[in-house]
Amino acid sequence: MITNKKPRSSDTDSIFMKDDRTEMSEDDDRSPSPNSITHDSSPTRTYTTGSGPGTGPGSSSVPEYLAPCPDQVLENVLENVLLFLTSRKDRNAASLVCRSWYRVEALTRSDLFIGNCYAVSPKRATSRFTRIRSVTLKGRPRFADFNLMPPNWGAHLAPWVSAMALTYPWLEKVHLKRMSVTDDDLALLAESFSGFKELVLVCCDGFGTSGLAIVASRCRQLKVLDLIESEVSDDDVDWISYFPDTGTCLESLIFDCVECPIDFDALERLVANSPSLKKLRLNRHVSMGQLHRLMAQAPRLTHLGTGSFSPSEDVAQGEQGPDYVSAFAACKSIVCLSGFREIIPDYLPAINPVCANLTSLNFSYANVSAEHLKPIISNCHKLQIFWVLDSICDEGLQAVAATCKELRELRVFPFEAREDIEGPVSEVGLQAVSEGCRKLQSILYFCQRMTNAAVVAMSKNCPDLVVFRLCIMGRHRPDHVTGEPMDEGFGAIVMNCKKLTRLAVSGLLTDRAFAYIGKYGKIVRTLSVAFAGDSDMGLKYVLEGCPRLQKLEIRDSPFGDAALLSGLHHYYNMRFLWMSACNLSNQGCQQIAQALPRLVVEVIKHEDNLDMDENVDTLYMYRSLEGPRDDVPRFVSIL
Repeated sequence: MITNKKPRSSDTDSIFMKDDRTEMSEDDDRSPSPNSITHDSSPTRTYTTGSGPGTGPGSSSVPEYLAPCPDQVLENVLENVLLFLTSRKDRNAASLVCRSWYRVEALTRSDLFIGNCYAVSPKRATSRFTRIRSVTLKGRPRFADFNLMPPNWGAHLAPWVSAMALTYPWLEKVHLKRMSVTDDDLALLAESFSGFKELVLVCCDGFGTSGLAIVASRCRQLKVLDLIESEVSDDDVDWISYFPDTGTCLESLIFDCVECPIDFDALERLVANSPSLKKLRLNRHVSMGQLHRLMAQAPRLTHLGTGSFSPSEDVAQGEQGPDYVSAFAACKSIVCLSGFREIIPDYLPAINPVCANLTSLNFSYANVSAEHLKPIISNCHKLQIFWVLDSICDEGLQAVAATCKELRELRVFPFEAREDIEGPVSEVGLQAVSEGCRKLQSILYFCQRMTNAAVVAMSKNCPDLVVFRLCIMGRHRPDHVTGEPMDEGFGAIVMNCKKLTRLAVSGLLTDRAFAYIGKYGKIVRTLSVAFAGDSDMGLKYVLEGCPRLQKLEIRDSPFGDAALLSGLHHYYNMRFLWMSACNLSNQGCQQIAQALPRLVVEVIKHEDNLDMDENVDTLYMYRSLEGPRDDVPRFVSIL
């Protein structure tokens, strides 16, 4: 089931223009920051007056001020102006004005965002931008999170970190998402950038505790080490103990996804030696008793992930445990709470002292009931972000709606992701939230039953919605009251929510729903479709009607070659198209590859079906300035 934007001109294509425009001013001295660059816009030379050069009475040396050429003046002014331009969209637009703007924009850019690591080569990126301090790089498409892509598909960090090591000596930040990262990559990163400060790995794999130990020991100015939903192998290396004993610059440490145990004594020393630490998210091997000790060392925390929320095993039966309520009361700065793994709900009231200040609460790992939730949520009047399991039932969502009037984002995840059960949340909870939380901007809602009326009500009550993802578990499920398709509900969302940029649809949908999306979804950038549609017309409505569409994800739907070919006019404007378990043929995909040579068309086969036949298991298409990649695995064919 699908659970999860960009301007028309993409980041990677608009910042890397044709080869005849890649020339740029050389930065030979590699000035450490664009903000500190100065230019002399008034060149001078000395000449002498008299009958000859340096002769005759009254000859004297007089400085002659030469007027700088207009292009130089323009570039000097532009540099100072563009330093204040932070939006990627605005910078990309500026780089397209003319050659001069193209050069200056590159010289003043310090943050580089690559939405697809195969859309441009590391060599092209590093030669175009030479003063980068922060790099964000994305690899595999999102459906890789749901085992829809075979392992070892690609998205390797190695060529990128090698290129950056040669070009970006002042690199400070690296943010990676769905990339394959090895311990050697982390070692090269730690060795190459003396002022490295921030490493964020989201949904990455391939590395282990050995690589983390190298980063901890060598990056002495490290401020952020965030490991989020990444797979970290256990190399029997106590990576936490490799941080300096004499004090660190750490401001954020997130390792709740690390499944291996850690040395708690080393962690306690690290927290005590990190006076600037504001964010700390612990893994499930840290007990409540240990959490109590850490909170005493870090009373200034603003973001806390609790780890395991169950009592310590070393507290004997009948013996009084730590005073958790007082520990939370002492941390007056906490505004974001998460964790609560292996929770014992009886301990939940311990967080009451911080609830009044919370703006974010994540119960997505906490199997709690409505009765446990209500005393907590009734104090969370400032809450803006809330993630929770559907174990709280409709009753719990009604309590959220009654209290959280400032709520901006809600995610309701399934405790049991099964199609053959009656789920605990339904249209009742959705309608309650729409009526009580009118400022809602983003919602992800898993359920087994829904009605058009509840979705229509949400479209009217929450017109500021930017993200609407409704995941009705179970294939082709209609409005469970009327038996009608869910067309009118999703149609109301795209009609009434004028700011909508991301949409995920599910349930029984006909081509009528896609006609609504094509007609009214003019600023939709990301669309996810599962088990929906009647015919090729459905996809045709979307491709011809949504000019801003950047990312299109489709699985188990009846769309075929005719639908695919209807988007020829738009694919160069999109970041990617993913279609799996649809009705595509190898011939139809080949037609796309021939018509659009700058589009990489990958046909992905399952491991048990590697022979090329007429039917296509998975199609993944994306723009690239480099053409086909050179690390294609055996189960991928590039047409």
